[in-house]
Amino acid sequence: MNEKPRQRRPAFDRERGIAIAQAMFHQRGFDAVSLADLTEAMNIKPPSFYAAYGSKAELFERAMHRYAGENALPMDRLLAPDRPPAEALTSLLVAAAQQYGRDSALRGCLITEGMRADDPVARNTAEKFGDAGIQAIRRYLDQVCPDAAQALADYMLITLRGLSAAACSGMSSERLVDVARIAGRLLAHELEASDSAADSGATEHGRYPGRISDQ
Repeated sequence: MNEKPRQRRPAFDRERGIAIAQAMFHQRGFDAVSLADLTEAMNIKPPSFYAAYGSKAELFERAMHRYAGENALPMDRLLAPDRPPAEALTSLLVAAAQQYGRDSALRGCLITEGMRADDPVARNTAEKFGDAGIQAIRRYLDQVCPDAAQALADYMLITLRGLSAAACSGMSSERLVDVARIAGRLLAHELEASDSAADSGATEHGRYPGRISDQ
């Protein structure tokens, strides 16, 4: 009696594994995804997992790279130097709000939420990716609003993190966008107030301070 030929197991697709992990980390958060969860979802054993990715934290970094490549906002277009600053910054907030709320399962920003991880290695990884984004905003602000760059960068960071947290809590895309637009209008008002103060020589040295507005 002839033996049935053994079926070869399909070769493990590492990139597909990263995509699976990215979705799991995004949906649940780094700390809530266990090694057992990952190996079960990928249909591999722990030794194969370690051979492919090294560790859960290293896999998280690869997932971050993949997420950033797929979801990076077009900063060069949104923050074009020829646009009025309030318009440019508002467009960035609205684009982020739309992105954070567009997927009913994968809410918010993986990078922003990764900064809340209890695991220090994962948290540090997320912070590095997050810092790259905020530094791009800061470089733009240094060019167009140098005297208020720090305050404006802080405002943008806090607003973006708040939008991500609200998306993770289930706020609809429409409501997120409404909030982003309101934040943009407040930003425009403060910039106008700062410009008026600077034009009227409201400060001792003819420059408004490193706050958005003293009004």
